[in-house]
Amino acid sequence: MSAPELAGGEGAVERCLALSRADGCLVVVRESSSANLRWAGNTLTTNGVVKGRSVSVISVVGEAVGVRSASVLDDLESLVRASEQAARDAAPAEDFSPLVDGQAQPDFSTPAEQTSPSVFAGLATDLGGAFRAARTDGVQLYGYASHDVTTTWLGSSTGLRRRHSQPTGYVELTGKSSGGSSWVGQHTRDWSDLSVPVLDAEVRRRLGWGARQCSLPAGRYETLLPPSAVADLMAYAYWTAAGRDAAEGRTVFSRAGGGTRVGEHLGPSGLRMWSDPADPALATTPFVVTTASSAMSSVFDNGLPLPATDWVSDGALSALVQTRSTAAATGSAVTPYVSNLSLDGAGTATTDEMVASTERGLLLTCLWYIREVDPQTLLLTGLTRDGVYLVEDGTVVGAVNNFRWNESPIGLLGRLSEVGRSTACLPREWSDDFTWARMPTLRVPDFNMSSVSQAS
Repeated sequence: MSAPELAGGEGAVERCLALSRADGCLVVVRESSSANLRWAGNTLTTNGVVKGRSVSVISVVGEAVGVRSASVLDDLESLVRASEQAARDAAPAEDFSPLVDGQAQPDFSTPAEQTSPSVFAGLATDLGGAFRAARTDGVQLYGYASHDVTTTWLGSSTGLRRRHSQPTGYVELTGKSSGGSSWVGQHTRDWSDLSVPVLDAEVRRRLGWGARQCSLPAGRYETLLPPSAVADLMAYAYWTAAGRDAAEGRTVFSRAGGGTRVGEHLGPSGLRMWSDPADPALATTPFVVTTASSAMSSVFDNGLPLPATDWVSDGALSALVQTRSTAAATGSAVTPYVSNLSLDGAGTATTDEMVASTERGLLLTCLWYIREVDPQTLLLTGLTRDGVYLVEDGTVVGAVNNFRWNESPIGLLGRLSEVGRSTACLPREWSDDFTWARMPTLRVPDFNMSSVSQAS
């Protein structure tokens, strides 16, 4: 079969490469199939299916690069020519490297995988039972479920042909009652590990804690940060861990006087933070795929295999995100960005066990509206949401008001007084952008609640 006759993502890749007149060419095709389900006020409200396709052509002329993308495949020649012209008009790329060599994966011609609303059949049935009980008990349940399957084909003029299909699902469940509001969330690949009764029971437990309302002023409190909140903080730290930016003195990972903080202790001994695309519970794309160069990525690295990488090892910063270009410039190993993140401190205590050992402190549910204040210290600000609880003598005794907080996730690592057991978790703020995380509950002796918030 000739290249123009090939169908789907494989056909678009081969057609663009055959049309290319550039010195080098990369083609990235993505096809996505997404289903979603929403509910509000104890009733299923909407569901839908969205399908999308994109093709990006990356042309290399000399050491310059041009990128053009489209969502339709009916005029690929114009797309290729526009990419080539963009490369001719561009200055040499500062991240230039030879394109990655490779061969074709055996499954490169496999069509895109699909999802449909049928993945929610069991979820919808179980939600019906939760809704009936909620109406009886004066509880309102709200939420959202999403399942996406994105298939990526990557081909290059050097012979590289790689394909990956990524399923990503998650559910968020919020309960509201006279006891306030409470949120739980979970990511999933195929929905077999998700239990609505378990999620609903946790929502109900937290709403029960809110039967008693307490008011507290701003201040520094011993605080238990659950895995979801930790994931939101550590994901932000990961997104700022570019080796180039650190070497240029612009981030929290920059060493005073020059260089980076690699080798410096950021947290307690035994603390490990890492990414691994082959992690069975958090599996993600195992090779570099990007259509734009930045401090965190390089289009010239497309197709580069992604190894497991320790970012923090035994409490010390052990690596920053390095492309081939930045690694060469800083004398570092090539450690590309991976789309998952785990943190572990060898702790064994569950969140409930950490509550039981708390004399007086706060237990958060999640963080919200996170924004950066100071890149040099990675000071972040945000709000608490859907339940902040007062713990006294090992028992949750009530819900307290929300706060605005100001903290640095890197600063927190250096002040930890306890690290609990790590579990797979869904970030609340970044669930769409960074679904795959595994985090522990953290005990911070002096979390900064900078002001009282009226947010609910």
